[in-house]
Amino acid sequence: MFKKILIANRGEIACRVAATARRMGVKTVAVYSDADAGAKHLAVCDEAVHIGGSAPKESYLQWQRIIGAAKATGAQAVHPGYGFLSENEEFAQACADAGLVFIGPPPSAIQAMGLKAESKQLMEKAGVPLVPGYHGADQDPALLQREADRIGYPVLIKASAGGGGKGMRAVESAAEFADALASCQREAINSFGDDAVLIEKYVQRPRHIEIQVFGDTQGNYVYLFERDCSVQRRHQKVLEEAPAPGMTEAMRQQMGNAAVAAARAVNYVGAGTVEFIVEQRADGSMNFFFMEMNTRLQVEHPVTEAITGQDLVEWQLRVASGEPLPLAQDQLRITGHAIEARICAENPDNNFLPATGALHVYGLPAHVAFERGTVRVDSGVRQGDAISPFYDSMVAKLIVHGDTREQALARLDEALAQTHIVGLATNVQFLRRVARTDSFAQAKLDTALIPREQAVLFKREDVGLSLAAASAVAQALLHERAAEGADPFSRRDGFHTHGVVQRRFEFEFGGEHVKAWLTYERGGSLHLAVGEGAAQVAGPLVFAPAGDAIDLQFAGQRTRAAVHAQGELDHVFTPQGATQILAIDLLAHSGEVAAEGGRLTAPMPGKVVSFAVKAGDKVAKGQALAVMEAMKMEHTIAAPTDGVVQELLYAPGDQVTEGAELLKLAAAATAAAA
Repeated sequence: MFKKILIANRGEIACRVAATARRMGVKTVAVYSDADAGAKHLAVCDEAVHIGGSAPKESYLQWQRIIGAAKATGAQAVHPGYGFLSENEEFAQACADAGLVFIGPPPSAIQAMGLKAESKQLMEKAGVPLVPGYHGADQDPALLQREADRIGYPVLIKASAGGGGKGMRAVESAAEFADALASCQREAINSFGDDAVLIEKYVQRPRHIEIQVFGDTQGNYVYLFERDCSVQRRHQKVLEEAPAPGMTEAMRQQMGNAAVAAARAVNYVGAGTVEFIVEQRADGSMNFFFMEMNTRLQVEHPVTEAITGQDLVEWQLRVASGEPLPLAQDQLRITGHAIEARICAENPDNNFLPATGALHVYGLPAHVAFERGTVRVDSGVRQGDAISPFYDSMVAKLIVHGDTREQALARLDEALAQTHIVGLATNVQFLRRVARTDSFAQAKLDTALIPREQAVLFKREDVGLSLAAASAVAQALLHERAAEGADPFSRRDGFHTHGVVQRRFEFEFGGEHVKAWLTYERGGSLHLAVGEGAAQVAGPLVFAPAGDAIDLQFAGQRTRAAVHAQGELDHVFTPQGATQILAIDLLAHSGEVAAEGGRLTAPMPGKVVSFAVKAGDKVAKGQALAVMEAMKMEHTIAAPTDGVVQELLYAPGDQVTEGAELLKLAAAATAAAA
């Protein structure tokens, strides 16, 4: 076994690898960029080496520096994690040339499976079923258009060197093909340095089921069963589970054998995942087709660890050091059910726009980390850390395990309810809603689950005004009481000898201005009225501190609420869900006026890729104006209203900060008057 390894990655996966290495007595070396100078993965490793600037191409993709760091620190092997250089055959070969063990497959296997078109041809020879498509080397746009027309719409354009949902576009008609191809190729060249694509038939009602495979240097292979990764947004996984619901033992064996055949065809060594697209037929049967092989450890590997009881990183280290596979196929068993939720910094209600900012509050349920448990959280950040625009938006992975799928679902909902993140937008509440949908709860799975259930997933208010306002008022009163001293005149309990004492609170909730009145009644009881007129909700307000939360009763509802203030904005977390309510300080805001319009700003930090308009152009509401790139994804900026472009303030290639004014847009009426 190795004495020291270098982890050529960052964040959660670097911490994950370091945890197993430490348990096995293997020393670890971290590498880091400027943006990660204070990151968690440095603290959990034994040594750390700075390798460059914040952008990946200046640091984590600089394999020469990484190899230099490994040599300088005496590391014997390099673990690439996932992403960055994990599927780069040039890096794997460079490690071997430098006398370092690459903890992954041989370069030839990475190369064979790294290009989707070539891998499809290889799998066809190996007898693995394929989806109808075009996987050729000729990339002439006219030819690609003809091939798409031949296959029949809808089709899927996929970057040949792609992964993680990047460089992928679904095309519904021939008229949309050219624009989709150009966008796909542009994203592919930016993410992978290769704009080659393949075209495939877009299978209807598909499920995404993948098989975890392992090979060793002695020619032994096993499959560690399957994972269902059908719940996706923008071709990126949201929830993953194992085993796949509805999987028969016969089909499991067929898919497992096909995956092993794929691995054997390229003399694979180490951990790999063979991904299949599964067609669900009208008669209830399923048919599977090879999609791609990821020649690395997958983000969702913890669900496989949960149901098998195996540490896959330990398997990686043992196989890379020359040991045989720890277990044979007939020794592997499935125990229970596991589900993984990817907690990401993003806004689901705004097309999953990535979010950046500091984790002012990072509250998690009781859990284990980087090991098998009922509730497991694998995370590469701590409270106070910042989520930057330079890297992937994932904050943490929440993994639950139960005896049955129903038990795992219940544990997932409870654990997500106890996850409190303040400081930036996340998908935590969205994940709860997805898990609660009829489609997911009843295992009616396919990759269109999220669009199909969108009515109950997006722009939902799960807490409500009355409960949010009551929670904010109770929290304010608790803060006031905490500030009271021994002097009875410092008390803020509304004591009075006669008459009625009433306080007014004002809030912003759901875009509306709301007033609330708190009445201090004789005997110390409180009465709260939220809103006005027929919509008013009123009743006794009873509350008491309960650790970091508040036991609350108001208007016939009883709940436990946790309130985290960020300036005037109160973040309210309850078992029903989470929401935000702005508690207005009227004195602080006196004299303020509304900001003037006419500006179109960047919704996140990133790079301007292109403008679709020029000064003087008339535009319609919803029309595409510009394309930005952030967190390795492209985002289209659309016109908020009809108008005329007055001035472009940046050029393609410029880096911009969040809130930066991109262009000046005059509203249609203003432009006409001018």
